[in-house]
Amino acid sequence: MVGNVFTYATLGIDALQLNVECDTYGSAYGVTIVGMATRAVQESKERIFAALRNSGVHIPTRFYTINLAPADVKKDSATLDLPVAISVLQAIEAVPISSTKNIAIVGELSLDGNLRPINGSLPIAISAKRDGMDVLILPIENAEEAAIIDGIEVIGVTSIKETMGYLRGEYHIPPTQVDRDRIFDVLNTFGVDLHDVKGQYQVKRALEVAAAGGHNLMMIGPPGSGKTMLARRVPTILPELSMDEALEATKIHSVAGYSRNFKNGILTARPFRAPHHSCSDIALVGGGAFPKPGEVSLAHRGVLFLDELPEFKRGVLEVLRQPLEDGMVTISRAATSLTFPAEFMLIASMNPCPCGYFGAKIPNHQCTCEFGAIQRYRSKVSGPLLDRIDIHVEVPAVTYADLSSLPAGDNSAQVRARVNKARSIQLERFKGNEGIYCNSQMSSRMLRKYCVMDKDSQALMEDAIDRLGFSARVFDRILKVSRTIADLEGLKDIKAEHISEAIQYRSLDRKYWN
Repeated sequence: MVGNVFTYATLGIDALQLNVECDTYGSAYGVTIVGMATRAVQESKERIFAALRNSGVHIPTRFYTINLAPADVKKDSATLDLPVAISVLQAIEAVPISSTKNIAIVGELSLDGNLRPINGSLPIAISAKRDGMDVLILPIENAEEAAIIDGIEVIGVTSIKETMGYLRGEYHIPPTQVDRDRIFDVLNTFGVDLHDVKGQYQVKRALEVAAAGGHNLMMIGPPGSGKTMLARRVPTILPELSMDEALEATKIHSVAGYSRNFKNGILTARPFRAPHHSCSDIALVGGGAFPKPGEVSLAHRGVLFLDELPEFKRGVLEVLRQPLEDGMVTISRAATSLTFPAEFMLIASMNPCPCGYFGAKIPNHQCTCEFGAIQRYRSKVSGPLLDRIDIHVEVPAVTYADLSSLPAGDNSAQVRARVNKARSIQLERFKGNEGIYCNSQMSSRMLRKYCVMDKDSQALMEDAIDRLGFSARVFDRILKVSRTIADLEGLKDIKAEHISEAIQYRSLDRKYWN
């Protein structure tokens, strides 16, 4: 008898359906796994048969041939342990073959037969539903995450013995249920608020403009001026995370193995990623022999915060160019080529010089850096990368008057309301353009259509381009920011004052890099 079990393995941020078959013959013991199995999967046969023996299963002395189909796809996943074990049980007639019809099984085994949690349970559940599976059996620790997907029964099990009992009809295991309405209730809740930051009203305005149009932003200021504090509050003023966006972002975190830390198994707020400046280019954009998502993909639909930008290695920063332009990362290897989504809002911060106090009017903190050291420090951030950051804003040192006063200005909810209003204007504007939902994503053709300038605006822009030497990319980004400022005011046309404010947000790259 040939055992036959459906299972799934993650490929990028999606899951691929596999078929596990087991055949037995002869009277000599042996196990072979075919179907482009990696060394890790080949080694799993010792673990699987040990788990079966320790679960009280008598394994007849035969030769077991296990096939992983399709044979032209490389398999490298511990989630194959449980389906291989079940196919072996079917081959020795310990589990009926008919019991796995329209049932997908995934799980990693320990030597004693218990199951370990896996990565990628959410994309597996999505793919299983798409492929018409009625039931998904997986480790109980992953059941709540997978059960978010409606339309498929999710059965959480703790061991191979429990799985056998369920398939034989000896145990009744109720499907895992989640309250999706309750999950919606906890979406977009935060423990911080923009109201916590005292002073810095100009910077808060820049953050509002950036959030309204999805623009990248860089803050430059001395230590202790509140750059990190401001950056951590950007997700609180971004538009609310929808359920579809939450599932999309959770898929990436699930594949990376982080989703088990989420309450209810789902990301409930826009992601905020802040990698240390010692991270590698692979850690930032993803990669490896079997490519995994990096920080730019983990920040998808949220914020990527790069603190102390010049401290990152030059090569690491340069790999940001493609995701900033395209909203995705394509990683090619000899065996495969995978694309990960990376639509994030970049927030960067840096000091004006190595000591941090160049130009800062702070008593007892005078800049001691030599001119050459300052130039070398700033040159670590290349011009092409700067061109891709729409808004540059200076963050001055906070005064005692600000620190001693009560919090003032709008809170995150009030700012978010204005951001939502501007975003709704943009969604209406870009209706029919798939994948375009904010001003920062406009193409050159869209700029000509939606960013028409009057004579005063044209004169102001011409003067800025000729006098400050902005590149063509900066010209486009000034127009995009101007369009966002006009949207915040609910105006159809771009005015000279909108152009002026947008140009002001680009003046720092000439002040600090000339």
